[in-house]
Amino acid sequence: MSPLRSIANRVTLARVVLIPIFLAILLAKLPVWGPWLAAAVFALLAGTDAVDGYLARSRNEVTTFGKFIDPIADKLLVTAALVALVELGRLPSWIAVLIISRELVVSGLRLVAVAEGRVIAASVYGKAKTVLQTVAILAFIVKDSSLITDVAGASVAHAFGIVAWVVMAAAMIATVASMVDYFYHARDILAGPWSQGGTDA
Repeated sequence: MSPLRSIANRVTLARVVLIPIFLAILLAKLPVWGPWLAAAVFALLAGTDAVDGYLARSRNEVTTFGKFIDPIADKLLVTAALVALVELGRLPSWIAVLIISRELVVSGLRLVAVAEGRVIAASVYGKAKTVLQTVAILAFIVKDSSLITDVAGASVAHAFGIVAWVVMAAAMIATVASMVDYFYHARDILAGPWSQGGTDA
């Protein structure tokens, strides 16, 4: 079956295609409703991760292409959002570097595991990381919007800012914890001996 005949894969590809639209809305600095529109688009795209997974399993359309493109789509969305928030001055760059670096390291670890014929299943830390990162990014997208800073009042804006930072801190902890957990479950792979035929990087 062609990968594009799968509805689940179409949903995943739509998520990738719509990322530039999300970025355009967020970076355009539209007045009043702009951040909320960007947050709504981000939430919609993040939510399709569960949708395409459900469709693939329920319709028995789990494909190799889907296994490849789905995690890439997730990482592209999160990376795009983090970089945009840094560009807008709403998020320190070191936080974006920490989260993005974790994704690169774990992706590399998964490649090594696959090369050794092993699959490292997603842990509760990884799932918590995904949820917390999504909520934290949503909070940072809207926390400086005029609807909160001007309409809701200074006290509400201050409280919302504190909550946003608490969630982001929890997301960073989950990010590091999930990486450590992956390394723990792959410790025998990293220790070797490795199979022949690998390439030097």
